[in-house]
Amino acid sequence: MTGDDLTARRANSFGPQASAYAQHRPDYPAAAIRWSLAPLGPGAHDVLDLAAGTGKLTAGIVAEGHHVTAVEPDEAMLSELVRHCGGVRALPGSAERIPVPDATMDAVLVGQAFHWFDPARAMPEIARVLRRGGVLAAMWNSDDTSVPWVAEFGAVSGAVSASVGTAGRSVPDHESFRDATDATFRHTQRRTAESLVATAGTHSHTLVITPEEREALLEKMLTYLRSRPETAQGEFDVPLITYVKRLIRV
Repeated sequence: MTGDDLTARRANSFGPQASAYAQHRPDYPAAAIRWSLAPLGPGAHDVLDLAAGTGKLTAGIVAEGHHVTAVEPDEAMLSELVRHCGGVRALPGSAERIPVPDATMDAVLVGQAFHWFDPARAMPEIARVLRRGGVLAAMWNSDDTSVPWVAEFGAVSGAVSASVGTAGRSVPDHESFRDATDATFRHTQRRTAESLVATAGTHSHTLVITPEEREALLEKMLTYLRSRPETAQGEFDVPLITYVKRLIRV
């Protein structure tokens, strides 16, 4: 299997786990959403959540008082989004073919998905739907590996080697955009040992292996968490860092 084949398999692996994804993936900090939209000024804005998944970012944008259109290519993921964010306009579509008219959005936000896009096709499409002065912001949640137990869990789970990494958390330069800038925000997710393993089980690198390999890996993670005083019993906060890259439509 080539690298491109594996990437495609990982990109398309989430649909069968849509319910688990909705239940176990973290949301996004309100501060990151506010910073992303700050260039637009106060008030409610028309925001496109692109590759919206099950609505983890959508819900946060709605909570900030904005008008949200959610676009997602996977039918199962989109169904979960509608179930959790019922009042949101939800459309099937992709970053390469966005089903909204030209210059109708004040902002396009992308949570945990830009690394799956074909940037040569996605960037012109995003520029097409944005109004002049509009915002494109891509954000990624990642484990705070400065915390020892978190770094060790990443090694045990394989998340460190499988993650998109700093290089993958990028948005390419494009003639339609200016003023690229970035910021990071601290975030947490409340978990137990069992639910943190369930969260890890929604990551693409655990979804493309054989059922036997997956079962063994999840058990290995749980054994590790039960061995650590920070995570052995009850609920605990998983420290996260949310990275955001923001650009402005010319």
